[in-house]
Amino acid sequence: MTGFVLRVKTKSGQKIVNGLAAQDKVSQLKAKLAELTGVPVGALHVLSGFPPKPVDLDAAEATIEHTGIVSGDTLIVEEKQITSGVQQKCKDFGRSHIVDQETLVDVPGVLMRKVVPADNSCLFTSVGYVLNGKVDTSCATFMREIIANAVAADPEEYSEAILGRPNAEYCKWILKPDSWGGAIELSILSKFYGLEIAVVDSINAIVNRFGEDQHYAQRVFLIFDGIHYDPLYLEQLDCGSIQTIFPAEDKRMLSEAAQLAREAKLSRQFTDVQKLTLMCIDCKIKLIGQREAQQHAKDTGHKNFGEVA
Repeated sequence: MTGFVLRVKTKSGQKIVNGLAAQDKVSQLKAKLAELTGVPVGALHVLSGFPPKPVDLDAAEATIEHTGIVSGDTLIVEEKQITSGVQQKCKDFGRSHIVDQETLVDVPGVLMRKVVPADNSCLFTSVGYVLNGKVDTSCATFMREIIANAVAADPEEYSEAILGRPNAEYCKWILKPDSWGGAIELSILSKFYGLEIAVVDSINAIVNRFGEDQHYAQRVFLIFDGIHYDPLYLEQLDCGSIQTIFPAEDKRMLSEAAQLAREAKLSRQFTDVQKLTLMCIDCKIKLIGQREAQQHAKDTGHKNFGEVA
């Protein structure tokens, strides 16, 4: 058992798991993760690989090896939101989604993160949440089509120099469900929906505002940790309505977002993708950072990467 070691990343920092073996049961791994992270066993949401993908830990009697986890892997552990009974009524059925309502501007509340699935479409799901007040992963297909159409319609604006690949190739790429979104996609969605998208960058402790120069009347907030996007919303302290769309002149929310960015950086709630050491699972070559991995994928067609110590 001494040779089996895992790294675990949580919002509170990085930890090491040892004392397990590949042939131990998934239930033992879950118990160890719960002990290290403080996340209840029933609320564990574990991601692995690059890009990070959910690990199936439902088969408690299966072996750790059966899940695909091997010694040296890095696991990202998040906490699923579990609601039932009165809590469920409060969080879902008893809440309304307030959009740009002036009476809520000065209501006491806290800017909160809504965790969405880490399925390579988190940016699109997050934008869907701030628009509609609910997590709906099906909106990703529609938004990918919006982006592909906008890019195809303006090949001069969206040239190979901007996209990093030929215009037509990019349009095919962004339609794939495993393609990540970023700055280009955010700017297009901002223009399409006619609102400013403010992204809390927990790596650099700043807020990037897409559509700021267009002087839109409304603003929404996302948070980005280097790999994953989540939407932000205002939670009323009395468990009332939630608000995700705010007047652009609301300086209080912009100030709270900036403070959240600083706190996230101080607590190291981010992953520096440019310094990750990655291994191509297909050919076993080690690569440094996201850019090298992307170039390797472009050169070889290999798409399976894992983080290594």
